[in-house]
Amino acid sequence: MRHRHTSVAVAYIAFVLVGISAGVNGVLLVAQMDDYGVSRATIGITFFTGSAGFVLAGATAGWLIHRYGTRLALAVGGTAYVLAALYTATRPPFVAFVVLQVATGYAMGTLESVLNAYLAALPNATTLLNRLHGFFGVGALIGPPLATWITGFNTWPAVWLALALVAAPITVGFLATYPRHGDDPTKQEQTTRERWLRTTLRQWGVLLGAILLAVYVGLEIGVGNWGFSYLVEARDQGEVLAGYGVSGYWLGLTAGRFLLSPIVTRLGLTAVGLMYTCLVGVTAAALFTWLLPGTGPAVVGLVLLGFFLGPIFPTAMAVVPRVTSARLVPSAIGVMNAGSVVGGSALPWLAGVVAQRAGVWTLLPFTLVLALLQLAVWWPMARLVKARRAPVSQPVHAETLA
Repeated sequence: MRHRHTSVAVAYIAFVLVGISAGVNGVLLVAQMDDYGVSRATIGITFFTGSAGFVLAGATAGWLIHRYGTRLALAVGGTAYVLAALYTATRPPFVAFVVLQVATGYAMGTLESVLNAYLAALPNATTLLNRLHGFFGVGALIGPPLATWITGFNTWPAVWLALALVAAPITVGFLATYPRHGDDPTKQEQTTRERWLRTTLRQWGVLLGAILLAVYVGLEIGVGNWGFSYLVEARDQGEVLAGYGVSGYWLGLTAGRFLLSPIVTRLGLTAVGLMYTCLVGVTAAALFTWLLPGTGPAVVGLVLLGFFLGPIFPTAMAVVPRVTSARLVPSAIGVMNAGSVVGGSALPWLAGVVAQRAGVWTLLPFTLVLALLQLAVWWPMARLVKARRAPVSQPVHAETLA
């Protein structure tokens, strides 16, 4: 039991790092475009190469867990992250920088998939997952001012050197605190990677979850990446204040994950009700931010947008046992994570292309379209969640009931 508490704490710390990695991108994109002399559309190619690595991680995470266990799977992801971050810190040529995102994406995808699967197998999984992703928000909140501060006296590769130095002891922590094969709650019978994938991809609920998270992460990262440019160019805000405005967006995301779930539970709503509350809130916040002029409403709107976005990802992960069998949960989480990164690369790239051609003001109507699409995808998935009972092997908590 003691090692379980320690391993959960290490997972939270690791997700702070994951959040910082996501949060710095919005600030570093501007510096990288200037450094390499490329446009938004060109720098957006890194979204696709990073996506390829993340998809590879999602496709192999379940097999890695079943074959080698959580401990070694996390060590693989952590080591890959450290090496990729160290090479990025050397300021590689642009072509190498683009290709390097495959390794970075694989590392991030492995860490996210394996940690989600590990916590999903523990008692009180819904609370643990919401906290896990809440700590992602903590990191994403830290990321923009950290990147702004470092680039104020150094170059953008120095940010990645700092991330590598943080990731190294976390990787050691995985090896020191996570259980070996025999005590691993995610361990299932041995099988081939192809069998796990083939069986998982036949699950309709898993496919819907992958599409939902593709749209969600596309919206979340799109606003996170281009929100800084939107505030500077479309709302005439200074760069320092714009950096804090993007931090406010990530602060809202973090607060939503820590606060919304217990609030709606006290109101008697269920996981399905929580999801609908969030999706409607995201839609309203996007509309509010788009239509009201001035910098103040833009910042408030971004905070509200983040607040309602926050619980969507962990809630989707928490209902995975409701849409597939227990033995396929790790692979299902990997597939959904893979889907999330496809959206997280393609949709922000598309938002950048549209902004390049029509103006960065298009970010908010683009976000509104994605918010409506989320609602359309969740509706059939919610029906499936409500139609299935929670597995008897897992404790039932108020926040997981549909």
